[in-house]
Amino acid sequence: MSAPVRVRFAPSPTGSLHIGGARTALFNWLFARNQGGAFLLRSEDTDVVRSTREAEAMVLRDLAWLGLDWAEGPDKGGPYAPYRQSERTDTYRRDAKRLLGAGQAFYCYCTDEELEAHRKAQQKAGQAPHYAGTCRDLTEAQRAERRGRGLPEAIRFRVPGKPVTFVDRVRGEVTFPGDQVGDFVVLRANGLPTYNFACVVDDAGMAISHVLRAEEHLSNTPRQIMLYEALGYAIPEFAHMSLILNPDRTKMSKRSGEDATFVSEFRARGYLPEALLNFLVLLGWSWDGEQEIFTVPELIEKFSIDRVNNTGAVFDKDKLEWMNGQYLKAMPLDQRVARVRAYLKETGGEPDAKVVGDVDAFLALATEAVGERLKTLADVEGYAGFAFRDPVEIADDARAEFAKRPEGDHRLRALADAIEPVEPFELESLEAAVRALADRMGVKAGDLFFPARVALTGRRVAPGIFEVMRLLGKRRTLERLRAGAEVWTTEHAALRQSS
Repeated sequence: MSAPVRVRFAPSPTGSLHIGGARTALFNWLFARNQGGAFLLRSEDTDVVRSTREAEAMVLRDLAWLGLDWAEGPDKGGPYAPYRQSERTDTYRRDAKRLLGAGQAFYCYCTDEELEAHRKAQQKAGQAPHYAGTCRDLTEAQRAERRGRGLPEAIRFRVPGKPVTFVDRVRGEVTFPGDQVGDFVVLRANGLPTYNFACVVDDAGMAISHVLRAEEHLSNTPRQIMLYEALGYAIPEFAHMSLILNPDRTKMSKRSGEDATFVSEFRARGYLPEALLNFLVLLGWSWDGEQEIFTVPELIEKFSIDRVNNTGAVFDKDKLEWMNGQYLKAMPLDQRVARVRAYLKETGGEPDAKVVGDVDAFLALATEAVGERLKTLADVEGYAGFAFRDPVEIADDARAEFAKRPEGDHRLRALADAIEPVEPFELESLEAAVRALADRMGVKAGDLFFPARVALTGRRVAPGIFEVMRLLGKRRTLERLRAGAEVWTTEHAALRQSS
């Protein structure tokens, strides 16, 4: 019988979870679920300067929000604990000594300055940079002399110099020439392991059967296979996924702001975890080239490494927004409202119950008012936030319209008087009253809509005016229309005086 499937996601805890890391975790998680295997987390925290427990907690929180649960990890423990590399140094030293004892590694005393000088000399000679072999064959006396001078003492792997060939589950057979890799450090002078060494020791020690990771790690694979063979460990199967690209097909790097690439930023902007997962899985995997919306159970059932692509996948923000909108649109209203309220509570934007009354009923009306424009949970506040609190704040660009419309205050007062007796205060009856007023005044209904929109929302652009009135309710609508008329009058008085 073949060994059970065990896969891992092993982030460096130096900050928030990048979207590329989230995709790697997702592919591993789906493969484990599809195969009935185990998905575990390992914290690769040997970068003592940048790694923090706070960053580790952020990564775990992002994964949990996405729904990617793990069976073993630094927070849960497990049969192969510990799951932080900083707590596994004795294991790395043990295996490094095994390599030394077998003649497959040697002590190296080269300083950073010497290594840099060799590198520049090789580049100047048109050679690919390799370790020059300075310490490869030192005698015990020479090593003792260097120790006596207090030189840093690292441990380097003695590269066999033969080609390395392996079968990648995504890319097929891959061969690296024997002279492409020089002797490399496995244990630094400070006693901490390098990435490639720790990765091999940990993956072997944790019985990892498959390594699914990004294409950028492909060049690490020959070094790791050499170490597996030298240590006598079983070599896992490898699958290297294509890079995630920007629209201009450059590599997607870590950045924040408008061009967010961190999971926490997408969460803060109101994206649903299930929609983000659905979007991420299509960055490098497809089922039939046509289906785009999948439930998580469907993804678990259909996912296989064989359908992972080997070409770069473009991150299309418009498509992600569309997909998120599709998920929201498919939800029953009560579920949508529950998601919106949870999001607003998390971001500190929840409506004031003293102003709006029943928050759930209010958010149901707000969500309906946004309608088809609801692409993210943040859109409810973006489109209807004017109704969350009193008094309304009038934006500068809306206020600038006052000077162009001297009749605005008169129209607002007439509008307030016209809708005050309207019952029920609903869309059809409100529209009938407003259009009747426009006919009596001999103006177009749109001539009433604009000043009303500014007075009620403080904006030049907002949901439909009747949805706005229903959302605010009669009392707040009348208060805002009449207050807006006073502002309009004051603004024009100030303009006349200044002229």
